[in-house]
This record gives sequence, C-alpha cells and structure tokens, in this order.
Amino acid sequence: MAVDGKSVVNISFALIDKEDIESVFAIEQTAQSHPMSRSIMLSCFSKRYFNAQMIVDGQVAGFYIGEFVADESSLIEICVAPDFQGKGLGKMLLEHYIAAAKEKGAMSCWLEVRESNIGARTLYQRLDFNEVDVRRNYYPTASGHEDAIIMSYFIF
Repeated sequence: MAVDGKSVVNISFALIDKEDIESVFAIEQTAQSHPMSRSIMLSCFSKRYFNAQMIVDGQVAGFYIGEFVADESSLIEICVAPDFQGKGLGKMLLEHYIAAAKEKGAMSCWLEVRESNIGARTLYQRLDFNEVDVRRNYYPTASGHEDAIIMSYFIF
C-alpha cells in the first residue's frame, strides 16, 4: 500500500488515551464537516466505550470510537485524516472496529451515516452492513439538514 506516493512500512493500532486526544481531535476537526466537540469526545472514555487509533509510519492516520451495551455495539465515530484518505485505511479501521466489538461479545454493530456520504455507505455495504432505517433531517448541512441512514452488521 502506498500513502502519498511512498510505500507504507508500518501500520499499527493502539488504544486512545486522554494524552492522545489532541491528535485525534485534530483529525476530527479537519476531516468532518460538522465535527464533534472536545467535550463530547472526552465523554467517550467511560466504561461502555472502546476505541483505537491507527498509526501509519509513526503518524496518527485515523481513529474510531465504539460503544458497547448489552450485546450491541454502536460505531460512534470513524475518521481518517485527509492526507490519508483514499488509501484503504478506512476499511482497515472498520475491520478493526468489528473485530474489537466481536471480542467484547457484540452480536451486532450499528452506525449512522449521512445520506450524501456515498463513499462511506459503499464501504459499509462492502463489509456487509445493511441499510435498515432512516432518521429524517438528522444531520446538519450548510443549507439545512439531511437524512441519516441507519445500518447494521450482524456477527455470526
């Protein structure tokens, strides 16, 4: 795999701890049209949440935050830094999230995605997520609101 024309030597995953917040928060701010706030991100460090950051050749390239309750997991956020997008890293992050949810005992994974985010929806469908419902006018946009597509993945 190549990132910025250079071959990627090392990809690893690590837990995000509070010392890592600034690097993942910076990715959130640059990669999302309506990013979560620092306080919301910090609230995702209680017992029911789990997370990982992706390190590519020593740089934080992306992260996810998942929630686990009973036997279900929800993908709260998944984000790849703009410089690393389009390289297949989002797929690797999503696969890592699914494996972590399964390890925790999840029987299903759930997420919401902007209706207009065709790239993400395509990725989720390639990894066997199914569209199951719609939340009307859920996400803010520059000119109003757009629907959220609710998707699920069942672990067998």
